[in-house]
Amino acid sequence: MGKSLVIVESEAKSKTINRFLGKDYVVRASIGHVKNLPKNRLGVDIDNGFEPEYITIRGRGKILKELKRIAGASDRIYIATDPDREGEAIAHHLSTEIQGANNRISRVLFYEITQRAIREAIEKSLEVDHNKVEAQKARRVMDRLVGYQVSPFLWKTLYRGLSAGRVQSVALRLVCERETEITEFVTREYWSIEADFETGQHEKFGSKLIKISGRDAEIADESEARKHVEILRGLEYVISSVDEHTIRRNPYPPYTTSTLQQDGTRRLNMTTKRIMAIAQQLYEGIDLPEGRVGLITYMRTDSTRIASSAVEQTRQYIADNYGLRYVPDKPRFFKNRKSAQDAHEAIRPTSLKRTPKSVAPYLTPAQQKLYLLIWNRFVACQMASAKLKQTVVDVTAGDYLFRSTGSIILFKGFMQIWEEMETEETKRSAIPEKITKGETVHLMELNPRQHFTKPPARYNESSLVKELDRLGIGRPSTYALIISTLLDRHYVERENRSLKSTDLGMAVNRILIHQFPDIFNVDFTARMEEELDQIETGEKGRVQVIRDFYGSFMQDMHEAMKKKEAIRESLQDERDEQCPQCGSDLVVKWGRNGRFIACTGYPECKYTRPLERDTVEVDELCEKCGTSMVVKVGRFGRFLACSNYPECKHTKPFSLGIPCPQKDCGGRLIERKSRRGKIFYGCSSYPSCQFATWNRPVARTCPKCQYAIMEEKNTKTRGRFLQCPQCKHIIQQETPE
Repeated sequence: MGKSLVIVESEAKSKTINRFLGKDYVVRASIGHVKNLPKNRLGVDIDNGFEPEYITIRGRGKILKELKRIAGASDRIYIATDPDREGEAIAHHLSTEIQGANNRISRVLFYEITQRAIREAIEKSLEVDHNKVEAQKARRVMDRLVGYQVSPFLWKTLYRGLSAGRVQSVALRLVCERETEITEFVTREYWSIEADFETGQHEKFGSKLIKISGRDAEIADESEARKHVEILRGLEYVISSVDEHTIRRNPYPPYTTSTLQQDGTRRLNMTTKRIMAIAQQLYEGIDLPEGRVGLITYMRTDSTRIASSAVEQTRQYIADNYGLRYVPDKPRFFKNRKSAQDAHEAIRPTSLKRTPKSVAPYLTPAQQKLYLLIWNRFVACQMASAKLKQTVVDVTAGDYLFRSTGSIILFKGFMQIWEEMETEETKRSAIPEKITKGETVHLMELNPRQHFTKPPARYNESSLVKELDRLGIGRPSTYALIISTLLDRHYVERENRSLKSTDLGMAVNRILIHQFPDIFNVDFTARMEEELDQIETGEKGRVQVIRDFYGSFMQDMHEAMKKKEAIRESLQDERDEQCPQCGSDLVVKWGRNGRFIACTGYPECKYTRPLERDTVEVDELCEKCGTSMVVKVGRFGRFLACSNYPECKHTKPFSLGIPCPQKDCGGRLIERKSRRGKIFYGCSSYPSCQFATWNRPVARTCPKCQYAIMEEKNTKTRGRFLQCPQCKHIIQQETPE
């Protein structure tokens, strides 16, 4: 009997699988997709059922040739690309190319990279799921129709090089609408009153005013608050109610892709893109003493389903390590949402024998953190509920009602390994143990506090993923790509871990939602996701779904093209200023590097200059003409330029005024921007000096090792501090220089 060929997507996975299957199998990688739509044209035959024109990706021709050669000499071919729509499409393209050399082709699905799971998958081989292929094809075609026709429209109204994606643009709309809410928010003042009480047993507790004359305590300003305080000082305070009851808190379901991204960004301070990259590594395999093995199941899933065998193993693990009282009477199974495809299990460890502690020496710090998070969430989901005693104490004084709420853990249950992240809502006051109804308490202090209503918070990666998931926009496996695409296109930028729409993002969003109200609509996009699911289940046909989509889209496109000149003019802001060269009016226009001031007499007059907000004068003179220098913002970040431009075009890098710490260098540290738009700091003598750092340097000598600079850092646990890049010595709570 000859060997069998197994085709997977990644090289890392191929080595692990080959070891598990043994010498009767040859495992090779396709390195992802082997075919794609052409880059330089639409690549969709609109008149022939919207058929996509797939071509071999550059560099994949050699891979396909090698796979065909091995397939021809093999007994059987197993295509084991990822178990999702993208993987099914790759499997379809591979089988189409290989069947000429060998048509004994089967599809296998690896949900975890372990010997048992891989052997079982080979034994239960399937055919390629053509409904999944059709669903992926429909998504790809719709995205291409939008991208290759809306993007040129943006070029004609803003500037060349912009792009628009069907799903990414809806995510951009959410970010922009939130920014508009924040901008238009009107702050309102209000006051609260808190009190500190003492019981007859000299136990203290805090309470908050919640009712006045039976109505919610709404205090508008300081004078009203002071009036209430004066009345309260002369009243007697009595415990009017003590309500004690036991509550049960159940564990959360195991992670799906969406909830892993949400929790990972909040708890580990990682981007969604990084979380998915690390999860991919844990899934594909880690080198352990027993060999290379996958530590978690497939990480692209919207299901909370768990295999019965995994549930039983987990219950046994809990009993052995925490005791029988931590094992619930019945196994826990969690209900999926209606929109869940339920194609795969939830994300879980592949074996509870590989504890986070036992594998920690073989993982990077980031891998350790994510594996521990997945492990704890999964084990906790099969543990007993936590029991808490919650106490609500009402204190009455005349027409005023104060309330305190506290809770005590009676039995930790799943909270033994799963810690809640504390929020303002979860913080509780300490309630005295011996407190009785009718008891008089002594008022120690009244604390009126001023507050202001706050606008809704900007989305961060966690909350945006949560909102996309709630609305049914895109698939959980695409959320990381959606966010990174918006950042890469500079439609959105990070500000203190939040996502803020840029001027460019707001302009693009304004065009898209006004000119394409049907396509870039939350409800419409969510409905399209449902229709893609229906194609996958065979309920709808691909061609009809695309035809219905395309008709509405092209109607909007024709209308938009008629108005492109008016749209371009609407994006220009008039200025009460005339051109210094020809006297024509000046306007603010859009260009590749952002907004700039230009003459309306173009092309006869080509006068332009940056917006004033992009230029800040500094205490430095131009080395060529002696005029003052200004700070400008260009494609690669800030730089110094002569204010006498265009007569003098002298520029120089933006320096921090700090000498390079490298010995005998002589250069100075300057601010730079990476290709992805992230600020870093490097030496002005580059490339002869390679010094660079992501952290902002501070002109302070390290007190421990005397290194020439320290770096400014800010973390959730430590706050703001300085750290030496050489010896890692830390100076806590230092004001940044």
